Amino acid sequence: MHWIVHSEKPLYTDPWLDIRVADVELPDGRHLEHRLIRTAPGAGVVVTDQNGRALLLWRHRFITDTWGWEIPIGKADPGEDPALAAAREVEEETGWRPGPLRPLLRVEPTPGISDSVHHLYRADSAIQIGAPKPRSAGQLGCFQACQT
Repeated sequence: MHWIVHSEKPLYTDPWLDIRVADVELPDGRHLEHRLIRTAPGAGVVVTDQNGRALLLWRHRFITDTWGWEIPIGKADPGEDPALAAAREVEEETGWRPGPLRPLLRVEPTPGISDSVHHLYRADSAIQIGAPKPRSAGQLGCFQACQT
């Protein structure tokens, strides 16, 4: 049995985020107001080299006030092929161009509250084409210090 959505109303909308409230009918007939977040799809790549090292980013995230290693990932533009978006994100964030991409995983990490979907790919090589586009202090795309 599934929930029936009778209506959705926007609470806040900008180019990155669409927060809504939905009138939802549960299988037993009860109604509730359910908050949901609609977002553009994300796309990223796990890039490894012949030595089994991964291309990762060292980043600070202000929301959690933590530093950590991340794979290059970002938002796909409307109508953009997720694989092309993933390759673009690697280049922009690291300065490396990934080799051929293979689908790895399609994941919806928060399906209870969001329609966010992430398309992840795998590349077994990359070539350095320049410096990453500056976005945040401390961002570093590297193979050297990222032994897996």
